[in-house]
Amino acid sequence: MNERTALVLGGTGMLKGCADELLAQGWQVVLPSRRPEGTLGRAAKAALRGRSHLPHVSEVREVGEAEQITVTADWSRPQELVDRVREVMDRPADLLVAWVHASYRDDVLKAVAPLLAPHAPVVEVHDSGAINPVRGVPDPALDGHPTQQVVLGFIRHGGSTRWLSHEETSVGVLEAVHRALAGRPPSVHQVGEVDTWVMRH
Repeated sequence: MNERTALVLGGTGMLKGCADELLAQGWQVVLPSRRPEGTLGRAAKAALRGRSHLPHVSEVREVGEAEQITVTADWSRPQELVDRVREVMDRPADLLVAWVHASYRDDVLKAVAPLLAPHAPVVEVHDSGAINPVRGVPDPALDGHPTQQVVLGFIRHGGSTRWLSHEETSVGVLEAVHRALAGRPPSVHQVGEVDTWVMRH
């Protein structure tokens, strides 16, 4: 059994590198995903240790003693998401990394809160569109869980711009994960530039 469990919401897209790094460090990584990566083979089902009857488990990957379990999820059904995650987690999560669209954010994060160990750190990721030009970054959604927030922007090259790459995103989020795990005070991290009305005027 893994000693540390990370729950990563949105970890099969731009946060895949972050989830992969946690797995490489020996974490059990549980990935609720709207877009599961594949279907289970016989060996993967066996790796679930008796949980292979769960049709919503779409992938199990093992790296040494570490394990990644991907479960099918729908952000618009937070309680179903919680029920599916609870079935595959051996213990409360020691870390939550979440990139959830603003329209689902509060409901999903409050629903998964009971899956977390007491005072487990949270790393919440926002794209620049979620930032209010007057109020700034949304307040952390989960009281009692120290939260590092990451705001993703863009990269400027001369007269043009581009969005962050998967690697740049993962590196920025991993820096916040390391701060969270080190017990650093909650803070906001900006990766790239963020274009808001305030910056343009």
